[in-house]
Amino acid sequence: MKTSAPASFEPLRVAGARSNGKAGRISRRSVFRLGLAAAGGLLPTGCLSAPSHRYLSRIYDVPAQRHGPDRNPIIVIPGILGSRLEIGDTGELAWGILGGGYMRHHFEDIAFPMEPGKPLRDLHDDLVPAGVLDRLKVNLGASIQVRAYGQLLSALGVGGYRDESLGKSGPVNYGDQHFTCFQFGYDWRRSSVENAALLGEFIGEKKHYVEQENRRRFGVNQPVKFDVVAHSMGGLVARYFLLYGDQPLPEDGSLPKVNWSGTRDVEKLIVVGTPNAGSASAARQLLNGYRPSPVLGEFPASLLATMPALYELLPRGRHGRILDAGGTPVDLFDPQEWTGRNLAFFADDQAKTLARLLPHVEDGDARKEIARDHLRKCLRNAGRFHAAMDRPARLPGGTKMYLFAGDATPTFEGIRIDDRGKAVEDNEAPGDGTVTRASALGAGPPDESGISADPLIDWSHTTFIAADHLGLTSNPTFIDNVLHLLLDR
Repeated sequence: MKTSAPASFEPLRVAGARSNGKAGRISRRSVFRLGLAAAGGLLPTGCLSAPSHRYLSRIYDVPAQRHGPDRNPIIVIPGILGSRLEIGDTGELAWGILGGGYMRHHFEDIAFPMEPGKPLRDLHDDLVPAGVLDRLKVNLGASIQVRAYGQLLSALGVGGYRDESLGKSGPVNYGDQHFTCFQFGYDWRRSSVENAALLGEFIGEKKHYVEQENRRRFGVNQPVKFDVVAHSMGGLVARYFLLYGDQPLPEDGSLPKVNWSGTRDVEKLIVVGTPNAGSASAARQLLNGYRPSPVLGEFPASLLATMPALYELLPRGRHGRILDAGGTPVDLFDPQEWTGRNLAFFADDQAKTLARLLPHVEDGDARKEIARDHLRKCLRNAGRFHAAMDRPARLPGGTKMYLFAGDATPTFEGIRIDDRGKAVEDNEAPGDGTVTRASALGAGPPDESGISADPLIDWSHTTFIAADHLGLTSNPTFIDNVLHLLLDR
């Protein structure tokens, strides 16, 4: 099996992308319509079509149709906002719809619960993940369906990876072919540590299922390993699982033991556009709120500040990328900076939002005290998560980690916090428009000259692509490389 992807290609011809409708076949005219969405805090805007590589059919038709127990099934892990969330009792969609005033009237439905005296892992509401966001419903008078991760799942299906959810729900008829592609939908509000443990449970279930199918279909009784394709924040969930399995962050403040237990079930991890050292865009959205467009509603800063996962996306303090208006470094992991500078929960313009998030607390000061308690828990969790993820550790044999990242789009690597407590992006660097090249690599502390040290992550191979965050996975170079990694043996 080839273990590294080509680093570059000659310019590729572009054509409209279309599947010929046959399972396991790739159209000679074109192959894929890819689009990843809801990643790194960005919603889908312009990723509805994708260029294709005219020779993919010639290269991959044969291996795409070759099925057997020696071919690993794959798991797709989306980024933040990339999984549907439903209200458990009713099945009503809480996340997966925008526009028509939906966020203005229902944003508290997706707020993470806050309660003093309870650790984050014990805070629960009635929202449950309901698969990868294959479509995002947008209400603009008449509803339209914007393809999100569904285009990636469909492309993998054309490559011979048949998705379980698409098959069971009916959109794709795979006939008698067993499923070889699985979506890991998760509650992207919660810590990646919790979601890594759930990923382990998910893999255990699918492992048992695939092994049963292999015995029934091929008469083979052997352990199954998976290949994982993880986008944006999904890469953090997958990396934590590989390093620590289902271990939580210890309550005494120590770090979990690096045991690489996740590698028992994963042969290849393909990470795409992941902010391995944080994202200034995430910091800006956490302080300012997020408004994808004037017609799609707004995620207020106080709503986003309830979500523990967003704090885990903050830039690392070692790089000194968070400054005040005068250029002095700001430690966002110090709760006093948030209260003293009136950030997020504590900004004057967030009082009404905080009242909506805590409707049973009548006193404004009492609401802020609950917010302070929640903030302290989120920051402590995020700081320990960063320490756990940044420990240099050699990847054990038998598992490979591949990074795909953009490095040709101007990307802000820091923010400046003005006197109003709002963030302004600062200091342009190469990246994908959301995640800098250095962050994707997981760059270590800068040296005396200010240049970041070698990556702290033991990548098996890295591939840099001239594409932005939303365009990475629709890029012909990415498609060719990923099929090479998954299919060529």
